[in-house]
Amino acid sequence: MAQKKYLIAKLTSCLREDKIKLWKPPYTNEEKEPGEEMKDLVQKYSSKLKIDEGDAEDMLEEIRCKAIERGTGNENFKVTGVARLDIYLPRRKCRKIPLETNLFITGKELRSQIAQEHGLKENAIKIIINKKQLDLGKTLEDQGVAHNAKVMVLQLEQSDEETKLQVQEEELQCKKEQEIDNKRQRTKKGLEILSEREEYLDEESLPYLDIANQTGRSIEIPPQVKTALVLAMGCHEKGRALMKKKEYEIALPYLLDADKQFCECSPELLDTVDNYAVLQLDIVWCYFRLEQLDCLDDAEKKLSTAQRCFQRCYGENHERLIDIKGSYGREKVLFLRLYLLQGIGYYHSGREKEAAEYIQRASSLHEELSIDPDKVHHLSLMGFSEQEARLALRACHGNVEYAANLITNRREEKAQIRREERAKRRQRIENINALKRMGFSERAAQVALQNAQGDLNQASQFILDSPELLLDSNDNDPETTDQFQFSQENLECLVYLGFDRESAKQALQLFKGNMQLACQTLVHYGGVLPAALRPAPKAASPSEESASSELSPTDSAGSSSSPTDEDMETEAVNEIIEDIPEHEEDYLDLTLEEEEQIIQEYLSYLQEPQH
Repeated sequence: MAQKKYLIAKLTSCLREDKIKLWKPPYTNEEKEPGEEMKDLVQKYSSKLKIDEGDAEDMLEEIRCKAIERGTGNENFKVTGVARLDIYLPRRKCRKIPLETNLFITGKELRSQIAQEHGLKENAIKIIINKKQLDLGKTLEDQGVAHNAKVMVLQLEQSDEETKLQVQEEELQCKKEQEIDNKRQRTKKGLEILSEREEYLDEESLPYLDIANQTGRSIEIPPQVKTALVLAMGCHEKGRALMKKKEYEIALPYLLDADKQFCECSPELLDTVDNYAVLQLDIVWCYFRLEQLDCLDDAEKKLSTAQRCFQRCYGENHERLIDIKGSYGREKVLFLRLYLLQGIGYYHSGREKEAAEYIQRASSLHEELSIDPDKVHHLSLMGFSEQEARLALRACHGNVEYAANLITNRREEKAQIRREERAKRRQRIENINALKRMGFSERAAQVALQNAQGDLNQASQFILDSPELLLDSNDNDPETTDQFQFSQENLECLVYLGFDRESAKQALQLFKGNMQLACQTLVHYGGVLPAALRPAPKAASPSEESASSELSPTDSAGSSSSPTDEDMETEAVNEIIEDIPEHEEDYLDLTLEEEEQIIQEYLSYLQEPQH
């Protein structure tokens, strides 16, 4: 099958080079039948590609019929608006089936149609189009689905227990699908919580979701960018965890979510870390393992992006990695997978020479990176993990003594970095708490400290100079602010300090009785609230004029979330932490068993006689 696909790709490439259009005369007549000139093409290309004439004739006819079918579909779409979609069914039914439909149907209707026509369970399939999971509630047109789009169908496998029982099969699959979708939503929620509260998380409870450079030190990132980056990294880690279990159907949507989030970050930031490049490799690898590379139109582009990103991050000749880490042996596994995927892509495009070159590169790297199990065992007896042993042996070209020293030194470096990061985190928490004691909100404190490079005095001035942060400090809601009844004692205290009674009332009303914050703000603005903080004028009601309740700020504040909400948030965060690897170089620890098998498979294809 792979050989036939390769030969068809090779024939298509030859036709393109020779500018031959099989769907036009003289190769196709008015009745859409093959012309006599097709015989000349059969002889020409069977000789050129050294394949049997009968095989060449069959493949050329297949190419010609598909070209006519595509052209007819294009004309039909222009006249009727009926689009043709290429449906790529799950790998156990690995085949491409055309489907005609208008683009005004919903995603749910398309899913139902595919399921009915091909004997699939509707609630057990996912649809991927344009590298996005299909939204069941929106129309195809609203989601950018176009004529001739490629539609990838993923099917979730049942567990062995479900297969045996066969009890309420449809309901079980529906629940499973719902659970997977719920998990994706909880993943996003958990990552958002982590991005907002990471200052308060114990480092031991969050082993690795830090945004760090190649030295392992954290990178300072603006808060508005950090959320997108944490979401991207978290979805990527979730996808990688599923890929390790060979659950590619479930992993792919997470990887595509991560890709979308990474696109929210600046290119400059992505140049400093290799995460985005690794993600591109993982997406292409996932499509390949699903046997659906045809659905990924930009596979070559993704691999080129990964290669450029590695070069910018590591240096043109890995010099940056060598300066920082002393070697680049660990990162070579990424290039092995990159070359292998590039070679596979070239093979299926009919580019035999490039395919052989890149798969041979991958093969050479595999030989270089293969680890002697006895050496791994020897290092494990010294108290090192197998993962540490593999990574170190690759970095030290298999030298056990050097590898042991490298692991020891790296452990000491990581411990020092953790101590420094812990101290920075403690200081940041202390500064945030100090600003909160002044009456400012946690978010206002975080934004101000970010802009003030951690200086506490400058941060408090920054908040006072920023009315929107002052309002945020009070979690300001016009309705609750208008209804708040401050204490008369606090009002008299501010008047006693020399503030105008009306300004004091406005400040206490605005800050819901927070005496310290009201006083600081009035002092900062010369005794009068700035226009941005003053309430819009309105007619006062008798009840407002007579109100002087002794309610304290704490009595009126209430709780922002119920215990149930907190439990749900804790569950979401814990699910994230379960999939975060403890070792920051976990993504480099490939056993290379899969890669070895695939390399041998494609080398055999390239060595097979083509006739």
